[in-house]
This record gives sequence, structure tokens and C-alpha cells, in this order.
Amino acid sequence: MESIQAIKQRFEIIGNDPKLNRALEKAIQVAPTDISVLVTGESGVGKESIPKIIHSLSHRKHAKYIAVNCGAIPEGTIDSELFGHEKGAFTGATSTRSGYFEVADGGTIFLDEVGELPLTTQVRLLRVLENGEFLKVGSSQVQKTDVRIVAATNVNMFEAIKKEKFREDLYYRLSTVELNIPPLREREGDIHLLFRKFASDFGQKYKMPTIRLDDSAIQLLLKYRWPGNIRQLRNIAEQVSVLEEKRNITLETLNGYLPNASKNNLPAVIGQEKKESDFSNEREILYKVLFDMKGDLNDLKKLTMELLKNNDTQKVQEENEHLIQKIYGDTNANDNEESQTEDSILPILQLPEPTTEKANITRPLSTIDDKYHFAEEIEEEETLSLQEKEIELIKKSLERNRGKRKAAASELGISERTLYRKIKQYDL
Repeated sequence: MESIQAIKQRFEIIGNDPKLNRALEKAIQVAPTDISVLVTGESGVGKESIPKIIHSLSHRKHAKYIAVNCGAIPEGTIDSELFGHEKGAFTGATSTRSGYFEVADGGTIFLDEVGELPLTTQVRLLRVLENGEFLKVGSSQVQKTDVRIVAATNVNMFEAIKKEKFREDLYYRLSTVELNIPPLREREGDIHLLFRKFASDFGQKYKMPTIRLDDSAIQLLLKYRWPGNIRQLRNIAEQVSVLEEKRNITLETLNGYLPNASKNNLPAVIGQEKKESDFSNEREILYKVLFDMKGDLNDLKKLTMELLKNNDTQKVQEENEHLIQKIYGDTNANDNEESQTEDSILPILQLPEPTTEKANITRPLSTIDDKYHFAEEIEEEETLSLQEKEIELIKKSLERNRGKRKAAASELGISERTLYRKIKQYDL
């Protein structure tokens, strides 16, 4: 078994962080077996090195090693890429094609960004992991393959499982052994070492003197959060090497290449999206407020109609006391409040005296000249605003879930059939 130091030299891995060393130790230990391995970590930390180490130290090292970026293959063709297809299986399938699992028989397949696999493909992959069997697209003949799978992802798998974007049984099949690669910001002792290595490489590549950082620039390098991890550090080293004429880099110079480096690096939660429950709560509160307003308006319209029909302020006030209290609050709290409430209610309850009783009876309701005439026009305007709000909520939910109606319906708290009916209704 090779030592960690020998592996680092062989695969050009730089750093001496304890977490990194532990991940390399586990990779060396599991390499001789056929155990499935899941490599986790943020984007840009160097997860692609682990599968190469595992394959080179395994008994499969003389067979094929295939790396597949699952996030870069369109959903409609990924099954064909992985498992192959028969001639005529779909439009454009002019000949039979072997998939990666057939080509790599006896070797290793590295599934990068495995968290982006469609659910239908996850079912096929689960069958391969369980018994080594798969079906080509358009074929009914079961084929066998002996492939070791090493997967990698920067997705929080438990969150993906909770949102039903990844199968829980597949996760436990893939993660027989899970290796986590720490982000660069947690490897403070390795940051300057990596920068020097990259600066030296680019100096040789572009045939120019190697850049060097002064003490203040080194401190900035160590304090920066590096959201893009090693990939970002490499890009910064290349930019500075090519663009700067002076080979001694100061704090001010380096600061110009680091996005948001001048801002305070206060502790913050990174990469957490708003929870569905937060959206649901906001939506429920908004609907409650709108429906409460609608109820109050209906009560006011009912009270107004009673006044128009009876033309008796005292009688209407007595018969609809519960409505008045609901709209204006408790009028019997104390004497002062009672006086203020009556003063505020009575002017509202006063109607202009009709010129004749006959005119009051025969005059159409729509032509009555009073300050409550607008009440009849509120319902249409309110209904329109509620409809627009509902359309907006449905559109946002569909965008967040990439058009998947089942997930959107679950987020909105309605059935998939109801969502489909509303989409047809609003022509979305």
C-alpha cells in the first residue's frame, strides 16, 4: 500500500491539512475493494482526483476508467449515454450504440455531479448497483456489467432527498464509503503553498519570472473565503501572472483581483436557499390578510344595504351590532372609547334624507348619490388582484422547480390535478 506522501506526489496533490489527509487515507484503504464510494465537497475542491486514486490502486487499474459529467448531459439523452440504445429506439437512433456501462465493463466509472441525475435514470442506476444488470434504451434484453462506481457531488444530499430530487435508497447504495474533501477556506495552511505552486507553473508556462506576494498580500490571501476554492485560486494566480508587470505583488494589487475582498468577512451561512416552509407561511399570511379584508368589505356592503333599505339608523345599528363590533372593535370598552366609537360610527350611518318616499323607492340603486356608491365596484377589483397573485405564485413555483408540476404543486400546498386545472385556466 502506497503512502499518502507518495500518492500526493504521483497525483500532484498539494497540502497537509488533516481533513485532506484523512480523505486520502480512506481512498487508499477502499481502493483494493469493489465498494461504491461517494465523494462530497464544494465545487472546485478537487473531487476528481479521488476516483483516479481509487482506480489506479485497485485491481481494475488495467481496465477502462471513464469520467461522466452527469450535469452536462441533457435529460433526454443521459439514459442512452450511460446504458446505450438499440437502432430505432428513438428519433435519430440510426444504429445500435454501446453505453458507458457496457464499454467500461471490468473497469471504473466516475459519475461527477451525480446529484443532477433525473429520477428515472436513478432507478436504472440503482439496478446496476444492486445486481449489475441494465437494459439498453429500446431493448428488452437484460445485460450484465461488472463496473465499479465512484460518484461525486457538491449537492447537500439530505436536502435533495427531502425535496424528492434524489432517491434515498440510491444514496445509501452509492455512499457505502463517503469521502468529504474540505473547502479551501478550512485549509488555511495550504492556501499560500498552492498559490506558490500555481504561480511557479504559470511562470514556466508563459516564460516569465514567477510572481511573489508580500506579507500583507499573503495575509489577504489567507483571510479571503475562496467561494470557488482551488479552481478560483488557480485562476487568480494565472491572472496576476499574466497581467501584472511588477512581479512583487502588494496588498492593493491582489485586492483588485479578489471579488468582494474589501468587505468584512463576517460569519455567514453559505449556500442555503429559502426553505419551502418559509414561502408557504408567507403565502398563507398573505391569503389570510386578503380574505379578512374581503370579509370586512362584505360586512360593510351588507350594513350599507340595510341602511338603504330601512332608512332607520337606530334600528340598523341595533340589528347589526355584531357587524359593527367586528368592523370597528369593542364599543363598550370604556366610556371614552364608547363616545369616540359612536362619534365615528354615527356619521357613517347617517344617510342623506330622500326628497320623497316615492323617489326613494323608484330610483335605481346604481344611481343613488351617496359616498358608498363605490362599494359595488370593489368585488371585481379585489378578485382580479387575488387572481394575479395566484398566477404570480404559480409561475414562481414552476420556475423554481424547473417546470416540474408535481414539485410545484407540493410547494403550493395543492394537488397536482388542481395545479393542472389552474395552468389551463390561466393559460400558463
